[in-house]
Amino acid sequence: MEGFLISVVLLSMCSFGFTQGCRMDLQNNMDFPGSDVAQVYAADAKHCQQLCTDHPSCMFFAFIRPDWTQDNRHFYCYFKVTASGEPKIQTPIFGITSGYSLRSCTPELTEFPVYQNVDFLGADYKTLFTTNYGDCQRVCTDDPFCQFFTFVNGEFTPANIRFKCHLKYSWTVPRPPVIAAVANVMSGFSRSIQMLQPKFAEECERSLVPQVDIAGKNFEEVAAVSDKHCQVLCSAHPRCTYFSFTSKSFRCHLKENPLEMVLKAQNGVTSGIPARGCQLDDTWVRTPVEGVDFWGEDIQNRMVDSAEACQKACDEDDKCQFYAYLTEQFINRDYRRRCYLKRTITIPAPPKIVKLQNVVSGFSLTAVP
Repeated sequence: MEGFLISVVLLSMCSFGFTQGCRMDLQNNMDFPGSDVAQVYAADAKHCQQLCTDHPSCMFFAFIRPDWTQDNRHFYCYFKVTASGEPKIQTPIFGITSGYSLRSCTPELTEFPVYQNVDFLGADYKTLFTTNYGDCQRVCTDDPFCQFFTFVNGEFTPANIRFKCHLKYSWTVPRPPVIAAVANVMSGFSRSIQMLQPKFAEECERSLVPQVDIAGKNFEEVAAVSDKHCQVLCSAHPRCTYFSFTSKSFRCHLKENPLEMVLKAQNGVTSGIPARGCQLDDTWVRTPVEGVDFWGEDIQNRMVDSAEACQKACDEDDKCQFYAYLTEQFINRDYRRRCYLKRTITIPAPPKIVKLQNVVSGFSLTAVP
């Protein structure tokens, strides 16, 4: 129940703050201290602002620039929220840039420059050698999996990895961060997610194996509502060669081993391989799941009469990616018949950003809206 209470508190704060007008200006050397709801890494203040805009509850932010000297928290992007939609405190301080969500603004072209002496650390799925960072960026742009890159230039030490181009991936498929079994809750996805999936004429066959685990070689574990949802996540990730889904815990184990696949019997586990040019089953998008809750990531809630009405509300809201509906039988009367519309960040976001001499990082040009 704690998760519901937190969601309602944040939502009551957000519903007022997001009615504020468009405020695109950035305030250099100004901090909005406190009121944090999340922290991620951003390449610069504008990227931090885009991430804040994509976050379900962020109203304003503070970005710690690489010229910050008080500690090593460079490239930290803090999402913030208050009941008024305004910072409680504004403190002049060198090395921090602050600003507001662009949720109330008309979308504009976003430019992602390259960043000298900055490493987008982690998230690698492929490496190759290129003559310069421009070629590295072009390779990234031409690869549908690549969202950002880091290039090692000709001055880097050690010399044996000079001119190496690291292609990197972050999730573009909407994913509830936490999925749990909760009685009298029904959850599901916006049908608009179907339009994000590749379309093929031939349906996938024999790609799921029930009561079987593929041991080892895990590189990432994410939440999934079903084995079919897990298969979509595996298909979306360039490193995934096969997966195992544990139904009791709603855990999708993504695995990487192009050399072999060893199967073993395991109750409550379904394994499979990603789609390779065939159409996956999309019932996980179209059908609400009973007894399952997607925690957090609320953008708003409303009273409706059924899970079908909740899904329709999510379908009609272009910001909604997934939802949770608390039925008439839910244990707490205060939350019954409440529909929670939800979203998570899907724009490119490196898992960590650090300063590093003689490397250049940047984004795929397809990441620009």
